Amino acid sequence: MFHKLLPTLNLRFLILLLVLLASIGTLVSSFYATYQVQKEQLINYTLHSNYAYANKLASATDSFLEAAMQQLAYSANKLEQNITDDAFLKEEAARLKLQTNSFNSVVINIHGISVATYPNLPLVINKPLGSVGALQARKHKKPIISMPYMSAAGNLIVFISHPLFSNNGDYLGYLGGSLYLNERSILNNLLEQDYFKGGTHIYVVDKNKQILYHPQAARIGSKIAHNKVINKVIEGQSGSANIVNSLNESMLAGYAPVKLANWGVVVQRSVKSTLSPLDGLVAQVIKRTLPTVVITLILIGLFAHFISKPLKRLADIANRTDELNHESELKKVKSWYFESQQLKTAMLKGESVLQLQIGQLRHDAQTDPLTGLHNRRSLKVWLDKLIHEQTLFTILEIDIDFFKRVNDTYGHDKGDETLKALTVLIQSIARKDDIVARIGGEEFVLVIPNQNSEGAFKIAERLRLAVESSYIDTVGYITISIGIASYPEHGTNIEQVFKKADNALYYAKEHGRNRSVIANLIE
Repeated sequence: MFHKLLPTLNLRFLILLLVLLASIGTLVSSFYATYQVQKEQLINYTLHSNYAYANKLASATDSFLEAAMQQLAYSANKLEQNITDDAFLKEEAARLKLQTNSFNSVVINIHGISVATYPNLPLVINKPLGSVGALQARKHKKPIISMPYMSAAGNLIVFISHPLFSNNGDYLGYLGGSLYLNERSILNNLLEQDYFKGGTHIYVVDKNKQILYHPQAARIGSKIAHNKVINKVIEGQSGSANIVNSLNESMLAGYAPVKLANWGVVVQRSVKSTLSPLDGLVAQVIKRTLPTVVITLILIGLFAHFISKPLKRLADIANRTDELNHESELKKVKSWYFESQQLKTAMLKGESVLQLQIGQLRHDAQTDPLTGLHNRRSLKVWLDKLIHEQTLFTILEIDIDFFKRVNDTYGHDKGDETLKALTVLIQSIARKDDIVARIGGEEFVLVIPNQNSEGAFKIAERLRLAVESSYIDTVGYITISIGIASYPEHGTNIEQVFKKADNALYYAKEHGRNRSVIANLIE
């Protein structure tokens, strides 16, 4: 008797197992989907925030540089009116340095000689300056922001200057202020006021990819190579991107250009730091959900037991169909469960039959019944897809020479066998991704993606020679003519390409048959 109950016990266990797996799968899928959605939102939010901060800092830096140049312009106008007053020159240099603290140092240069500085620099006063900033100021004779350079004292400097002219318009010299990039300056303060902790940091580069500002002072002055964000920002672009830094860490970067100085500001945070709060939150959710999950699984087990109980009774009755008086027992079985199970089985059978019929109809609608190849409708779908994807392709329009003679001489049955034999030959030449179709009585098409007309000509010749040398029972040897046209070389749509291939095929027929012709060679 035990062996009779074993299938029922297995079924009960299977129901329980399926319900448990479905429940656990749903729970895991729900957690995973939620995690992925939150992860994507968090990454997108971080990218957007980093871009917004980069844009803000770039704009603020531009505003600071513009204000600094305006200060120099205002002061230069006053200096030009008092160019011979040494006391005024020294006083103005001190005022410019102390009033706004925009510069680390200020210098006034007349006729190539430094006549006043602040703070007082005895080694520079009354001597010519040959620094990069000084040379650029004298060369351009206009307001400029110099390229960053290393001073004689070992400071990485940006020099902002404004020219000085006499009343007659003669160039006298320049007024300049320096910013020390690897020491404390107003620019450092401007950038650091928006510095975030928790994995986010800011750095500034010039157009030569040299770091002008970085939270790690030791990196100031070094260069960054092979960074797509740096390449974009020094070209004047702004945006955000997920990149891998020099330490092979995945970073979420926002970037924006400082247009006035041709610098770039980058704000970035590691993906690991970004997702760390989310990972902790998920762990807490799982921890707090686990008791509920355990209770739910226990309840599911109990429900599965009660759901499977009617099946056990039905199985017992089925095993005792040879006994008498089992009708009364069947009436006691919950009919709703039995009927729903029967309905489910019937629906599954019906669905299976319907899918088979639909699949057969789809196959018949897209396939040539004689050869099993794509038909004209199916071929058009594939060609539309290739053109939509802008994929280069070449079509070989193939026609059997004197096929009417085959049908007239040997009958249509042998003609059909000839078409099947040619199908086999074409498929043997075709590559994995090539498309073979029969579009008419003895007309075939071989579509070769990612191949130009010259390459396709070699394939066509290989096919033509293979056909010419293949013996077909009863019929003997046949030959084919092939017209070749490529997209987009010979046309920008399917109709144009087919027209060119038709013309090439017609030319092959008119000039002796058994040949391959490329469309452009007959024009």
